[in-house]
Amino acid sequence: MIDLYTAATPNGWKISIALEELGLPYELHAVDLVKGEQHRPEFLALNPNGRIPVIVDREADGLVIFESGAILLYLAEKTGELMPRDLAGRWEVIKWLMFQMGGIGPMQGQAVTFERYFAEDVPAARTRYKHETRRLYEVLDGRLSDRDYLAGDYSIADIANWSWVHTHRWSRVPVEGLDNLQAWIERVRARPAVKRGVEIPPPAGSAEKQIAFGAAITNR
Repeated sequence: MIDLYTAATPNGWKISIALEELGLPYELHAVDLVKGEQHRPEFLALNPNGRIPVIVDREADGLVIFESGAILLYLAEKTGELMPRDLAGRWEVIKWLMFQMGGIGPMQGQAVTFERYFAEDVPAARTRYKHETRRLYEVLDGRLSDRDYLAGDYSIADIANWSWVHTHRWSRVPVEGLDNLQAWIERVRARPAVKRGVEIPPPAGSAEKQIAFGAAITNR
């Protein structure tokens, strides 16, 4: 059994989707970001950085793992799924996972911050981060020009990137003209496990969900 500490954010969805895809049993512990539960001592004991998601694998002597990319790698290695076993295929997935961790996540996160939550309007920052996010989307679109998924078969690389990219409207980053990317967004969205995963934890009302989303972004 895995304990999952998470909230309804892109980084949180990565892990709930992966757990649903893998069919692993887990117990949900919803972390209320608006109330600041991620800063409480009991949570900081799991992740001193005060960020979701975190998992505790009871079957591995209570092994604690934080950072969404690390958790995805752990789950893939634990099950032997969502990651190729050959050397070249494995590193193809890791490259595109790191593309999200080092590019899409930070850039789109800043785009959301300056577009939705920053206390003052900083047009140059809004433009810079939205344009860079769009550029990264274009890289994904090119990658998907001759394949259905980012690294061969559907993998943790798709889960990680999709969890951010499918929220493009919230960061006001357009996807017009990126036909391959749009098709991939819908292809991944149609998966039953993805549909389940983005509802974990169950969303509150629209306004509350947006506040929680903003809290997760601005507290990265």
